[in-house]
Amino acid sequence: MTILCNTLYDVCMSKENEIPEQYQKLTQELRRGILVLAALSQLKEEKYGYALISSLAEKGLDIEQGTLYPLLRRLESQGLLKSEWNVEGSRPRRYYVISPEGSRTLEDLAGEWRSLTNVMEKLLDGISSEGEQNESD
Repeated sequence: MTILCNTLYDVCMSKENEIPEQYQKLTQELRRGILVLAALSQLKEEKYGYALISSLAEKGLDIEQGTLYPLLRRLESQGLLKSEWNVEGSRPRRYYVISPEGSRTLEDLAGEWRSLTNVMEKLLDGISSEGEQNESD
């Protein structure tokens, strides 16, 4: 009996530990999908990487340097951003700004985002923030 209880306890505890990890992976996947739109939206004026991180964080979106800098380089290689080194001041900084192609892409992505959020609002209607169905469903 003790062995069975210990085994069940171990299984339950491992399942409990998997849920937060699984939830973390799923939220990371959701966030990854919005980072391009978020970055483009904040680069209408020149910003260097750390200033962009701060700007996004002030608005509620935290992003790691190790995620942001590769994203900025990729967006630049796709022609959506332009960058320029500024060597004035205490240390050199690379400043990024949205390109004309990036501005067009931002408009298109913003429209797509609004459409998707409208659809998701309809799909999630009746689900509380804790993920439970409301009584009306």
